[in-house]
Amino acid sequence: MFGKRLLVAGATAVLIAGLGACGGGGGGDTRGVDAGAVTDVGQDSAGTVQEPSPSPDTVSGLRDSVRHLAAKTTRATRPHLVKKCTSATRQVRHTQRTGTGTHRTTRTWYTTERYQSCKKVRGGTETYTRTVRPQRWCVSLDDVDGDTARDDVWYQVTSATYAEARGTDEHARMEFTPSGTGC
Repeated sequence: MFGKRLLVAGATAVLIAGLGACGGGGGGDTRGVDAGAVTDVGQDSAGTVQEPSPSPDTVSGLRDSVRHLAAKTTRATRPHLVKKCTSATRQVRHTQRTGTGTHRTTRTWYTTERYQSCKKVRGGTETYTRTVRPQRWCVSLDDVDGDTARDDVWYQVTSATYAEARGTDEHARMEFTPSGTGC
């Protein structure tokens, strides 16, 4: 029985060590890494310049068209809540013990304490502006990630990426990280 447990513990330790070596620290854990350390991404051992690999979230392709959707709002009503307070009182019990042993006495007295009892109650309705659709900036790409079959794919982007896309020519190569898909 002890041999099986030892075998399972050894296999688990080897598996964890193997996964730790392959993981490369992608979990955001920075312990043991010098914050001022510089990594050489630009050159390999032969001295040629390498491009850093793009993030898996970035997309690239040929700019097709851009679209800005303004926020869509409407007027709506909701209950208006008003704070209503009433004065109230309650009896508070006080005790005082004096003496020791058989000569111990307890004196009890009551005082009246005033307080405010507050509740939120409905007091009519109020109108407000409700957002039906938030503002969106979109860019459409052709030949997404080099696949010529993927055309007219819409991505939601930041306003800065949208402004950059508007400044480029149609079918210019673009690479960005979208904030969402569809438009």
